[in-house]
Amino acid sequence: MDIIGKKKFYFLISFILVVPGLISLFLYGLNLSIDFTGGSRFSVKFEKNVGDREEEEAREILNKEKIKISSIEQSKNLLFVRTEPIPQEKGEKLRQDFATFVKDAKIEQFETIGPTIGEETTLNAVKAVVIASALVVLYITYVFRKVPKPASSLSFGISTVIALIHDILVVLGVFSLLGHFSGIEIDGLFVTAVLTVIGFSVHDTIVVFDRIRENLVKSENAPFEKVVNDSILQTLNRSINTSLTVILVLLALLLFGGESIKWFVVALLIGIASGTYSSIFNASPILVVWNEFVRKRKK
Repeated sequence: MDIIGKKKFYFLISFILVVPGLISLFLYGLNLSIDFTGGSRFSVKFEKNVGDREEEEAREILNKEKIKISSIEQSKNLLFVRTEPIPQEKGEKLRQDFATFVKDAKIEQFETIGPTIGEETTLNAVKAVVIASALVVLYITYVFRKVPKPASSLSFGISTVIALIHDILVVLGVFSLLGHFSGIEIDGLFVTAVLTVIGFSVHDTIVVFDRIRENLVKSENAPFEKVVNDSILQTLNRSINTSLTVILVLLALLLFGGESIKWFVVALLIGIASGTYSSIFNASPILVVWNEFVRKRKK
C-alpha cells in the first residue's frame, strides 16, 4: 500500500473535509451557549410529555415578565429555556408564575452567567488550545532531537501541529454547520472535547513518528519516502484498532449516556475519527513534503 505515493489524494480529502467548515466558520461562526455569551438557562419539568401548547404557555409567561427569549427546546417532559440574564428577584417571580399559571410545571436547574464571565471563558478556551498546541511542538521537538538525518526534530513537531490544526478545524467546522442549520450550541464541555482530541491526535501521531525514527536508524541508506511509508504500514493496525475501541465506547455513551453529554460525545467521535485519519494520512506525508522541500532548497 503506497500511502506516501498518493499523499496528494489524501491531502485533497482533508481539503474537502476542512473547507466547508471554514466557510461556515467565516460566514456563521459558532453558536455559543451562555457559558460564553452570558445569559440565563433553566428547564421546566412537566408530569407528561410536552408539546407546542406547553411551549406557548412558557413563552406567554416570559413575555409577560418582559424577558427576552433566546431559545426554547422540547425534550420528552422537559422544556429547555435560554434567555437574557435574569436577576435573582425576577427568577423567583418566574418560578411562582410557572407554578401558578402552568399546570404540573416546575422550574429546575436555574442558572445565570454574566457577560463578563462569558467573555473570560471564551478567552480562556482560546488560550488553552493555543498553549496546548505550542507545548506539543516544544515537547516533540525535544523528544525527537536525536532523530537521524535527513529528518529534523522541528519537522516532526511542526507536522504534528499541522495535523492537530486539521483535526480542530474539522470539529469546529462541523459544529459551526450544526449550529447554523440545527441550532446546536457549544459549551464548556465542547472545549474539553477539543483538548481531548488534541491529546488523542498527538498520541496517535507519536506512535507513527517513533517507528519512523527507529526505521531511519535501521535503514540508513533507504529513501526517506520508503522509510516513512513502511513505518505507517507497520503501525496501521495498531492505530486503527486503538481508535476503534475508543469509538465503540463513545458510541455506547452516545446511545445510553443521556442528553447532557450527547454533543460532547459527538465532538469526541468526530475529532477521534479525524485524528486517526490525520495521523496516518497527513502527519507523516507532511514530513515527506518537508524533506522534499529541504532537498530542493539545498540543490
